Amino acid sequence: MTKKSKDISIALAQIDDSIALKQRIKSELAEKIVKLGRILGDCLKRGGKILLCGNGGSAADAQHIAGELVVRLKSSSKRKALPAIALTVNSSVLTAAANDFGFEKVFSRQVEALGNKGDCLLAFSTSGKSSNVNSAIRSARKIGMKTLALSGKDGGEMSRISDFSIIVPSSETQRIQEVHILIGHIVCDLIERNFE
Repeated sequence: MTKKSKDISIALAQIDDSIALKQRIKSELAEKIVKLGRILGDCLKRGGKILLCGNGGSAADAQHIAGELVVRLKSSSKRKALPAIALTVNSSVLTAAANDFGFEKVFSRQVEALGNKGDCLLAFSTSGKSSNVNSAIRSARKIGMKTLALSGKDGGEMSRISDFSIIVPSSETQRIQEVHILIGHIVCDLIERNFE
């Protein structure tokens, strides 16, 4: 087998794995995805806002979904801007909180500052074990925010301490992240349709 044909086999196997997981999500999690969209949409309709957080690729997912909500998902949409804040983007706040309180508090400190009763926290973690994300969830619950988790593997602590959780049934980080952004796009589409 040549290097080129081996690389093609690897690529095809990755695509097949992604398709298989998404087929499983389609049959097992569609109702939960719709419920997540309803919870977030209801929060926004009541005048609440959505805070989002995660680390690494999950930070990128949090920022991506916040962008879709504030701006719009589809270029044809005429809906108003929706209040969503990714807690991953202000480097001055992140570094000050990490320096003064430790990295575990970089999101919870912002939840304390920006969150209100009736708002939602949408947290991303492929393992469900990120201590700073879990700290943010605990802080949000104290305030009276609704806490929503997107995780993978066994869901970790995150799935046990959140009000609502979707666990992607995979142990592969990249596959979990692919499904998280799919879920995020579906949720944004459902919300956008309700605000047109």
